[in-house]
Amino acid sequence: MSGHSFSAVSAVQALKWSDRGLEVLDQRLLPADMVYQTFDTAEGVAEAIACMRVRGAPAIGIAAAYGVVLGARAAYARDPLGWKRAIGDDFTALARSRPTAVNLFWALDRMREAIAGIEGDPAPALLAVARRIHEDDLAANLAMGELGADILAGCKGVLTHCNTGALATGGYGTALGVIRSTWRRGALERVYATETRPWSQGARLTVWELDQDRIPATLLADSAAAWLMKSGAVQWVVVGADRIAANGDVANKIGTYSLAVLARHHGVKLMMVAPTSTVDWATATGQDIVVEERDPRELLHPAFLGGDSVIDAWNPVFDVTPAALIDAIVTEAGVVANPSSDAMAALRGKAP
Repeated sequence: MSGHSFSAVSAVQALKWSDRGLEVLDQRLLPADMVYQTFDTAEGVAEAIACMRVRGAPAIGIAAAYGVVLGARAAYARDPLGWKRAIGDDFTALARSRPTAVNLFWALDRMREAIAGIEGDPAPALLAVARRIHEDDLAANLAMGELGADILAGCKGVLTHCNTGALATGGYGTALGVIRSTWRRGALERVYATETRPWSQGARLTVWELDQDRIPATLLADSAAAWLMKSGAVQWVVVGADRIAANGDVANKIGTYSLAVLARHHGVKLMMVAPTSTVDWATATGQDIVVEERDPRELLHPAFLGGDSVIDAWNPVFDVTPAALIDAIVTEAGVVANPSSDAMAALRGKAP
């Protein structure tokens, strides 16, 4: 191990559970302000996900699990006999909050399965399941960090996109977890992070996390990635995933597909890092993934809003990278090199 200063687990926590409810770090305010808001209803948690107070596929799933706990607690207080029926609306609200990240639906399925076997007050049993989902995600992140670092042995420079660290997960990170683990081993010299328009998760969140860990990082505009790759400064692009199809196609933050195409042209390798809960085995290929589109007002200058303007905006949040452009998918259950339907099927047998 090198002499790099490093904390084994990030002190940053996107989500905290308390007796009052789920405390959510409002990531829209970072890096200027670190503000936690407490939500005591499932509807409130769904709104926190939808408006991106909490974001990142694993963190969304964890938040939804805690949201079910809150919904069940309230439903049982209102109707101890009919609470299982009453909680249906909460499941619907949570499921509608973000349509692309499959971890959300995976976590809701886990909570739904737990509910089926509960008699009496559901809160203690459901809280135990939600906490297990949270703890398992952190353990998976740590495992992926080591597996990914094995692949990056000797790598001097990496480029990452969006935020995939402690803020997006149970507390360490997927792609950023790999970067943290690689830095800890001593070979990595510099991390390059894209701004990640239009929400600037890279500029606001990723470089902030790297700064907390004192990992040298350089921020660049999204459109500078090709020129960076041409310079030879990076050997790998390391990113996360919001949904992985059964054939290895990956949906991730808008701009990932562009980086994949650029990487292939420049001889730079591409690694996707995500827990097996991000794999949607029911989705055959990336063509079947529903890509979320957000409000055009997030992009448009106020001068073009209303009035007689003929300008609108297209604001997809994700894109889909074909498996053929991916060199490795790293999960806690193992690494899929050169992903394909057959290679992914082999992973399925190892998944928890």
